[in-house]
Amino acid sequence: MMNYSELRSDRRRLLALTGLTLREFESLLGSFTRSYERRYPADRTATGQPRQRRAGGGRTAVLHDPAQKLLFLLVYLKTYPLQVVMAELFGLSQPQVNYWLRRLLPVLRDALDDLGVLPEREGPAFAGASPSPRLIIDGTERRRQRPKSPEKQEAHYSGRKKTHCDKNVVVVEVGSKRVDYLSGSRAGRVADKSIADQEGIAYPPGTVLYKDSGFQGYEPAGTRTRQAKKKAGGWGANDG
Repeated sequence: MMNYSELRSDRRRLLALTGLTLREFESLLGSFTRSYERRYPADRTATGQPRQRRAGGGRTAVLHDPAQKLLFLLVYLKTYPLQVVMAELFGLSQPQVNYWLRRLLPVLRDALDDLGVLPEREGPAFAGASPSPRLIIDGTERRRQRPKSPEKQEAHYSGRKKTHCDKNVVVVEVGSKRVDYLSGSRAGRVADKSIADQEGIAYPPGTVLYKDSGFQGYEPAGTRTRQAKKKAGGWGANDG
């Protein structure tokens, strides 16, 4: 079973599985623990009712320790495996995995909000939240299980990645690793530019916005856009 007490001594594996260094993990852990205690007070049951027994009574949960809870959640978000795989990794049943994901995701959102690192989610409000006039916009895709209905299969199929996925548009500051804006999720077939148009993202006046060919024709008001160009002739242009 995957265990934080073992992973913390193997920093390379911790980074690969969670996307965080040990220092970053432990910094987030403090806020995550406080957010969990605030959302789920020890004197209340899982349904929010006053406890009739002392807190901690009964069988000890597999994810009893706050660090183990955070590890469980970050591994899921970083690698996005099937829930049955998560069950095998953490010694849980698939229904328990589903329960803990629903329970812990709001806690992580609260913790990130407390740390002031949540991205802006409202396009029109981004102009007031943007930290820099030099920004990069890009589309991201994350794999998902193949939908059962043919209609959803077609909507979520990405011709570029040859897989079924969900898509978001992100905006980041040049030279930063932080996501400053995150759009709502769309089906994988939707074009990057279409998502940006639908979100109505507002930028500070004078913003220089770097983009790729997925945003061809995207020229939001008050910005100067820069798009990388491919070399003439493409691969093998200089071959004799």
